[in-house]
Amino acid sequence: MEVRAFNDGIAFRFILAGEGRRIPDEATTFEIPNGSTVWFHDFEGHYEGVHRKKEITAVKEGEWAAPPLTIKLPKQSGYAAITEAAVINYAGMGLRADGQRGFTTVLGHALPVSHPFDLRYGKAEAKRLSQPAAIDGTITTPWRVIMVGPDLNTLVNCDLINNLSPPPDKRIFPQGLSTDWVKPGRAVWRYLDGGENTFEGIKEFSRLAGQLGFEYNVVEGIWQRWTEKQIRDLVDYSSQQNVKLWFWKHSRSLRTPQAREEFFSLLERLGVVGAKIDFFDHEAKEIIDVYQALLRSSAEHKVMVEFHGANKPAGESRTWPNEMTREAIRGLEYRSMNLRSVHNTTLPFTRFLAGHADYTPVHFGERRRETSWAHQIASSIVFTSPLLIYGAHPQRILENPAAGLIKTIPSVWDETIVLPQSEIGELAAFARRSGDVWFAGVMNGLAGRTIRVPLDFLRPGKYRATLVRDQQNEPAAVKIENPLVSHRDILMIRMRAGGGFVGRFNHPDPAGASRPS
Repeated sequence: MEVRAFNDGIAFRFILAGEGRRIPDEATTFEIPNGSTVWFHDFEGHYEGVHRKKEITAVKEGEWAAPPLTIKLPKQSGYAAITEAAVINYAGMGLRADGQRGFTTVLGHALPVSHPFDLRYGKAEAKRLSQPAAIDGTITTPWRVIMVGPDLNTLVNCDLINNLSPPPDKRIFPQGLSTDWVKPGRAVWRYLDGGENTFEGIKEFSRLAGQLGFEYNVVEGIWQRWTEKQIRDLVDYSSQQNVKLWFWKHSRSLRTPQAREEFFSLLERLGVVGAKIDFFDHEAKEIIDVYQALLRSSAEHKVMVEFHGANKPAGESRTWPNEMTREAIRGLEYRSMNLRSVHNTTLPFTRFLAGHADYTPVHFGERRRETSWAHQIASSIVFTSPLLIYGAHPQRILENPAAGLIKTIPSVWDETIVLPQSEIGELAAFARRSGDVWFAGVMNGLAGRTIRVPLDFLRPGKYRATLVRDQQNEPAAVKIENPLVSHRDILMIRMRAGGGFVGRFNHPDPAGASRPS
């Protein structure tokens, strides 16, 4: 048993030396302190569930939890979360409640079959994958990770999963994480908010992406109907707009080395920089092996990857820097979701603890449900995804009063601070820095409220601020202010139910603007 201790958590794994073929199993149980509150979802939608909040004593035997499992410890003693890292040559881990404040590890083959998997692959394939997998030689389990911190800021900034994962293979990534062809960025996507699903329609999305200053256009499976000449024409046209392309592919068609080689070599030859690979929906060892094979093959051809219909991240993006994001989240694809504001203010402290997620944030239509425009824009700051794919039609982003600010929101950050007003399922308030520019993103839950936010995260000096506030009587509108502020100022932020707030703070700035209200 190998154990590592950190300032913000612990991790352990089992190493069983030996020869020949063996079938591992595991039954580690995590006992949660009495008086704790937990947040988790089951495996009905694989990793696309809605987190429930429960007192630990109310969790019944047999309930399933898809990691990360987040815990608010009793007597205001802090927070914890349970998940895993470095899932390599092994099945993924789920958790099953024992009804006595404990959660026991269950390997991927024995987890409940999700509705997405049953729908796409059927009961026979589910039965086949339900058999435990054999491992040759030494068995090394993934790291079982327990993050611990006195506050949500410590939990969100915890780097255990990254630190426990192997570094990049220098033969494939000679520059490590500084690989020049791995480029985070923002993307448009014709799926959630209209637009013609035609060659010309996709071409138009590239043009609009260029107007936004976004780096990418994600193209669904329609590209498979086009000739190579058409694809080259689209690549060339998009490049003229300073936009690169990502192509979607079903994972079922990439299960053999030959299929992977043909697909990724095609993308490399055509100048398509990324692949969106979909429909895994299982954590059996065989599927985990497919992820690793896809990441290796794509890296060999200098193609970036995002996974959809996927399991939780477990540090793969450290070992394979070309993994830019993965879904494993209930995002804006789910049209008819109730209480989206509660869901959105829960995710930063549950699912996102495991790593990046493709929520496809920002929508100004009915998909946003009870949330306001300011709440939606704030989600692009709070939710972490180095490939930040926007849900809204790019023309609607360009027409939004806050378009000038949205264009400047980056997809990666140099520093993150969770503001102390945050509360799981009620309020998610982040300050994040990119270079010398700070952004604040606040998403509110179901209760209208006013909060005071000291700007002490700013350096001394004056900052030109752009503030995007709720219109109290109209959720489909925003109020924009441009005051001068300093690190000594305190912002009063009034938000409607389901509302939000966004701020951008540029430094330095000449004097002459009004003080903030």
